[in-house]
Amino acid sequence: MRHPDDPEPIRDSKALTAYILGWLAVATGLLVGGVVPAVVALALARQARGEIAEGQGWRTGDRLAVRGQFLAWIALALAALAICAAVTIGVLTRSANPAHDFPPGVN
Repeated sequence: MRHPDDPEPIRDSKALTAYILGWLAVATGLLVGGVVPAVVALALARQARGEIAEGQGWRTGDRLAVRGQFLAWIALALAALAICAAVTIGVLTRSANPAHDFPPGVN
């Protein structure tokens, strides 16, 4: 039972921001532009979880912070996958059509 003078529980704004940035990072993760919002989301989620724990029940949103953190890690994995795919395609394309700098009579 809450005391009538206790403040109303409120959702932590950093947790909500981390969640939104996590989705933005996932949406742009394959374009490698999702790295920036993912890193910001990870930092905000960590701060939000600490503030929620210190809030002693009058701050909510821990689940949003965890989900934002999870989405940010997914976005970072997508960006790493995109970079690996680009490097692989570049190497395979370069090896299929090598540039010949030698005259025609040289082996």
